[in-house]
Amino acid sequence: MKDIKKIIGINLRYIRYQSGLSQEKFYAKYNMNPKYLASIERGEINMSVEYLYELAKAMKTTMCELVTYDESKIIKQKRIDAKEKQPN
Repeated sequence: MKDIKKIIGINLRYIRYQSGLSQEKFYAKYNMNPKYLASIERGEINMSVEYLYELAKAMKTTMCELVTYDESKIIKQKRIDAKEKQPN
């Protein structure tokens, strides 16, 4: 079984990236705790179902979208992460 926390983190980062928002703008837009959400993106947090629901609702997506393992999305997100880490 895949680590559900990592899957949620990748999906969250992917959706955030697709929305065109930096972490700071994303957190401000949805009025959420930036440290907590950064930990979620890193797959470190085992959040409650209630928080997952609120997060999905704020992001205008579904809980299912946040917890679904999608290999193609993981590959795309890894490429995005590598591109963002490259020096300008």
